[in-house]
Amino acid sequence: MIPLTEQSIRSSFVNASRKEVSDLTLPADFATIDWDAHDYLGWRDRKVPSRSYAIVELDGSPVGLLLRPTEARALARPQCSWCQDVNLSNDVVFYSAKRAGQAGRNGDTVGTLVCADFGCSVNVRKRPPMAYIGFDVEAAREERMAVLRERARSFALSVLHGVGA
Repeated sequence: MIPLTEQSIRSSFVNASRKEVSDLTLPADFATIDWDAHDYLGWRDRKVPSRSYAIVELDGSPVGLLLRPTEARALARPQCSWCQDVNLSNDVVFYSAKRAGQAGRNGDTVGTLVCADFGCSVNVRKRPPMAYIGFDVEAAREERMAVLRERARSFALSVLHGVGA
């Protein structure tokens, strides 16, 4: 992921009011983030628990998304739509996001299931088990990282332009 500054994060939001952006709290570890180990940046606001954020790279620029976690708990354990890790040690939460522009002002939203702690980048970098003789473990990891970036981009596009964009 491209390295971000506080200013680039705050100016990247496409579905948040100026007040929501000015009130956001950066991740606690912001100063020490290893940008090469992230496919997107996601975090829960420590001061406002009803807000979470994801910054996704689209065409070399950051796109910030204000997300709202649901308070309802699933009856069965859901799978993260972004990393699709089947061996998750963490919870998965349904996040909704207002659409950008007039659609969001009209109340249109989109949603997705994502790891509650936004640990998808860690999950896809885990060494996969050897599937068969000659299985290329590194190629499999690289593919999982690329797929995660594409799923995050796809969600960002749905916030910007609607479902199926």
